Amino acid sequence: MDKKVLVTGATGFLGTHLMSRLDLKKVRVLARENLPEGEVDFIKGSILEEESVKRAVEGVVAIYHLAGKVVREPDDVSELYRVHVEGTSLLCRAAKEAGVKRIVLASTSGTIAVSSDGDRVLNETDVTPLSLIGKWPYYTSKLYQEQVARKECSGGPELIILNPSLLLGPGDRKLSSTGDILKFLVGEVPIIPPGGVSFVDVRDVAEAFTSAMERGKPGQCYLLGGPNWTFSKFFDRLERISKVKGPAVKLPKAIYRFTGTVANTFYDHWKKASPIDRVSREMSECFWYLDASKAERELGFRSRDPHQTLNETVSYIKRNFLD
Repeated sequence: MDKKVLVTGATGFLGTHLMSRLDLKKVRVLARENLPEGEVDFIKGSILEEESVKRAVEGVVAIYHLAGKVVREPDDVSELYRVHVEGTSLLCRAAKEAGVKRIVLASTSGTIAVSSDGDRVLNETDVTPLSLIGKWPYYTSKLYQEQVARKECSGGPELIILNPSLLLGPGDRKLSSTGDILKFLVGEVPIIPPGGVSFVDVRDVAEAFTSAMERGKPGQCYLLGGPNWTFSKFFDRLERISKVKGPAVKLPKAIYRFTGTVANTFYDHWKKASPIDRVSREMSECFWYLDASKAERELGFRSRDPHQTLNETVSYIKRNFLD
């Protein structure tokens, strides 16, 4: 059998764009949902199922590990740990036993590039901001995922970790990454948060994954991002592109935090969902600014015009969820 490349998370937002760049005759997919019939070698299963994982890595030379769960709710902490940590541990152990040469792992910029102020743009040499991300189960689980992957891949396979910022662009069928854009378009963003965001086109990230498989340095991580904008600027650009009026009220961080806390208390009393949950409020108070120059230098990463990304994200959401 010809050596194949395994893709986990192939049916997700990033995964579908990555798949469009691969030679499907040389691809195997491990996924829980059925794929359309075609040239892909498909194994139905989960990265949490030992037998499915062993079958998936047999005869594989390299792995793109994208499988994951994107949620903000604290109640999902156990499921996040199972998928990101236990699933990754199982996959890496099986890959080592099968003689897999290289794994490119999808993590997030939030394990590195997040701060309580916007004074610095962070890079791969910065220390993990545990005091911040320790409050948010998704980012904590992704940090543990990176750690367990490094541990299990010690001595092989070669591990490269990619850390993209907020993924935008067309094709997010489940709104796993672009859901906040939909909220903006339907008027569910009442206040401009005091923080800032980095975002990147999912197609540029998919291209970076194929480059990392060929050119990434073993043991290294790479931040991937586009512009670093305040939320005020981000919403202003969205308003211009979408022709949808954005929020006009901008509050200092302390007042924003107090207002959100009070609002959540009232919504809890009324047994209704708050328009801004606690985790989203805390995250939007921070600055997610990053420096992608290492990926540009070593992987040839380039981020396209952010206005093109925003325009195509808005068009996709309007066409598929609002028309």
